[in-house]
Amino acid sequence: MKPLPKGQELPPGLYYQFPFVDRQERASILAWIETLTPLWEMRFSEHNPPPENDEQRPLLRPVYWLGNWQFACLDYYHPPKGTLNRCVEAEAYPEFLQKLVDRIEFIARKRFPKSFFPEGWKLNTCLINFYGNKMEDGKWVDRARVGEHKDFEPGPVGSMSFGDRAFFQFVNGKSTLGEENIVLSQWLEDSSLQIFGGDKWKSKTFHRVQRVEDKKGTLLGPKITGFESRRINFTFRFVPPKHIVPFQKLPPHLKSDIRPYVETLGLHSPYWARILKS
Repeated sequence: MKPLPKGQELPPGLYYQFPFVDRQERASILAWIETLTPLWEMRFSEHNPPPENDEQRPLLRPVYWLGNWQFACLDYYHPPKGTLNRCVEAEAYPEFLQKLVDRIEFIARKRFPKSFFPEGWKLNTCLINFYGNKMEDGKWVDRARVGEHKDFEPGPVGSMSFGDRAFFQFVNGKSTLGEENIVLSQWLEDSSLQIFGGDKWKSKTFHRVQRVEDKKGTLLGPKITGFESRRINFTFRFVPPKHIVPFQKLPPHLKSDIRPYVETLGLHSPYWARILKS
């Protein structure tokens, strides 16, 4: 399927606005991002070893979380069964970002039916993904993509994009059917907002970032050893507060698995430094 033609209305359950943030807001966000220290997480850990026919590996890209942190080795948040000790309480949104989140929530509630929203829905968790090139075996390799997956957090999802535009697709499943498998394709531009919700886009289809253009030649974000970011994406979701656990209340074996990450975060983040001291 070709990308949605410019000006064509999106199907129900989808919303797209370009631009969403103005130049001043964009500058503030990118300046703040440079103060972060993204993590290179490993997929598994001592107490969550790779399953049979799999192996330990790093994620394709550095990440940073706000609101609550879903460490890869804790297996992410996957209701209805995968909810216990999956989401670790994390630092709050900075004020300027919270104002943007408030706007996203307002738009979602205005555009989507009430049936799309679970009780207490708030975009209280944010995954910041860094897309770009990774140094591997002495050469730069394009890792600016993410495969088919679903966001299992209940309710609508909001997404802000910065940098080179991304080719985003909804697909029917993890298959090799090619064009027959694609439900909708869309370019996500710099400073844009995408929101999707409802059963069709959250449960019945997968989504993926097929590729990110490499035309602007501008690197974004903090300096990351062995990585160059040309796109940064904020994905806002909802995790019921009852499923968010403070680091101190994790079981000892899980706490030991993520402690090295928390210690790394604590070197630069006052929030995580306080958590380690408490």
